[in-house]
Amino acid sequence: MDTGTHIVMGGAICGLAMADPVVATDSVTMTAVFIGVVSGSLIPDVDTVLKLRNNAVYIRNHRGITHSIPAVLLWPLVLSILLSFMFPASAFFHVWAWTFLAVFLHVFVDIFNAYGTQALRPFSNKWVAIGVINTFDPIIFALHVIALAFWLFGTEPVPTFIVLYCVVFVYYLLRFAVKAAVKKAVMNTVPDADHIFIAPTMNFFQWRVAATNKDCHFVGRAYGRSVNIYDRFEREKMPKSPYIDAAMQDKNIEAFVSFSPIYRWSVAHVNDLYEVRLIDLRYRSKDYYPFVAVAHINEDMEVVNSYTGWIFSEDKLRKKLNFIPNS
Repeated sequence: MDTGTHIVMGGAICGLAMADPVVATDSVTMTAVFIGVVSGSLIPDVDTVLKLRNNAVYIRNHRGITHSIPAVLLWPLVLSILLSFMFPASAFFHVWAWTFLAVFLHVFVDIFNAYGTQALRPFSNKWVAIGVINTFDPIIFALHVIALAFWLFGTEPVPTFIVLYCVVFVYYLLRFAVKAAVKKAVMNTVPDADHIFIAPTMNFFQWRVAATNKDCHFVGRAYGRSVNIYDRFEREKMPKSPYIDAAMQDKNIEAFVSFSPIYRWSVAHVNDLYEVRLIDLRYRSKDYYPFVAVAHINEDMEVVNSYTGWIFSEDKLRKKLNFIPNS
């Protein structure tokens, strides 16, 4: 989920923590718990700083080890120990327990996005991505804000947030039902599909769709049970070539391939360089495919420059690559 949603979810857990008599009656423990819960709701995303290095490192590692089983156990312990120094009179176990719930909930809800997490590490490096909730879901965010407002204006926090999470639970069930209907519609549209990708959007009834069969890639949108295919690309095996082999060993290309299950490729000759481009088909936006990986290879089979990430125009891509094509 996005940072804002994680913050309001942390606020909701603070409200639920008032069900704990130690938290409700001890102001020191309450303060420590509230700080621990809000921190715990955010700390798994500390790996966002990897963007400062480069996109390849970020793509390979975001929601990886920081969202793993060891991390879910470690984050609450580290935060609780730090808070015990700041608030020595606080009840350590209660601070740890509520902080643990906040960290666990952060990782748990991220599983339901299309991006997913490596939540099963170290037992498996597989990305767990159920894909029923958008990274920012306005309904979930609004429900939390409304519940927090009720608490602010005097309602009892525990029943308020119990009702909130009952409503959110039903909402999740509805999202599963809608996705199942969309998948059935895609299978009717591309009956011989061997891979189907379905991702939610901020619109409840609108979903991104990508599917492949042995001959083609299909890209479109689903509106309820109706599927509109916008683009169709021939599915061609990448040829054997020393230029392509050199490109596929580049860190940006490797990061892209590790993340994207459905993409097409192109090879062009530009400025005496070979350009190998991989294009993710899952994120079509206004007739454009913004998530790409590009590598330029010279005649000595060396990668001159490369990039992977979200780009919404060719001009911006050239600037990222520090590349000016000949006129």
